[in-house]
Amino acid sequence: MNKIFGILKGDRGIWIVLIFLSLFSLLVVYSATGSLAYRQMNGNTFYYLVKQLVMILAGFGVILLVVNRVPVKYMSVFSPIVLIVGVLLLCVATVLRVGGGTGRTFSLGFISFQPAEIVKIALVCFVSRLLANNQDSENPPSLNTFLWIMGISGISCLIIALSNFSTAALLFLTVMVLMFIGRVPLKFLGMTVVGGIAAVVIIYVLASSVNIGRFNTVRGRIDRFIKGDPESEKGITQADYAQIAIFRGGQGGHGPGGSKVRNHMAAAYNDFIFAILVEEYGWISFVVILAYIIFAARSGLIIRQTKRTFPAFMVAGLTLMFVFQALINMGVSTGLLPVTGQTLPWISMGGTSTLFTAFSLGCILRVSYQNTLEESDAEQEAISEDEPLEEDHAFAEVGAID
Repeated sequence: MNKIFGILKGDRGIWIVLIFLSLFSLLVVYSATGSLAYRQMNGNTFYYLVKQLVMILAGFGVILLVVNRVPVKYMSVFSPIVLIVGVLLLCVATVLRVGGGTGRTFSLGFISFQPAEIVKIALVCFVSRLLANNQDSENPPSLNTFLWIMGISGISCLIIALSNFSTAALLFLTVMVLMFIGRVPLKFLGMTVVGGIAAVVIIYVLASSVNIGRFNTVRGRIDRFIKGDPESEKGITQADYAQIAIFRGGQGGHGPGGSKVRNHMAAAYNDFIFAILVEEYGWISFVVILAYIIFAARSGLIIRQTKRTFPAFMVAGLTLMFVFQALINMGVSTGLLPVTGQTLPWISMGGTSTLFTAFSLGCILRVSYQNTLEESDAEQEAISEDEPLEEDHAFAEVGAID
């Protein structure tokens, strides 16, 4: 175990959580993709299991690469450049949507990815940089700093919202909490909350007459959540199936592969995977929730051990985004929140999004590893200061002889 953790540098608690979530991911993805395999892979049920295993292993490779080869200062220095590139790719993807694209995905031919994933990480790092550079023990961040953060975050989230409103809302929520942690005055945050609510109301009203991006989808999801889904009159919806799966799970669950609802759900392996998890494992699935709680607690410990402001803010932002996404996915599956399309991080079946999540996890573990290195250096300096010099030994010997 010592040799294994010698390779897995950084906080051991987070590594254990990720390994644990990976095992659950393989089990539930293999179970949830059964009907998908029959529809698209001629019944080859192992295809998606192997695919998920490859992506998880690739994700661990990305984490190890970041922990061992990417200094924390690079995450601060290059965050503006990466953010600009990500926003430009978002704009290109939005234009491609007009020509028949999805508006979310950017394709390079051999691989496709969502530019929003780049913007999420880059924006958190950039906001952390702004907050870190404007921390004063006596005075909170100025209005100028707040306006810079709001301007850059607002533009980025607005472009993301054109194709993926839930991701934009998640990112903006993360930035808001990060500003609260960074001691931005509450009056500024309060005005932002009021403005955000007003913006959602305006989007809701305009969506009825103007077709802009995904705004009509947002309005429809809000209406279905408040008034009920009209499609329920024609048949059971995805959200209904998710609640049925949770009800069937009961306390003991039906065991691995015992889900029946999965065969009726198009998003059983990503958006509603938590429902399948509960159906098969019952109360045992609570350990998954506990894993995310432990992840947040260990990240908090990393923040407390960090002596620099930028790494502390960055770990806080990336952790908030990871945990918020998990809570949103669980809330959608249980019917507490409207359908959003957010996956369960490190468990839902994913492609390149798994690699971007791995990069953010690598950033957190890199800060933990850097804390360990700095602590070790401090101990070595303390030992060297306590040890007498060689000349002192020589003088002591001479004095003893005399």
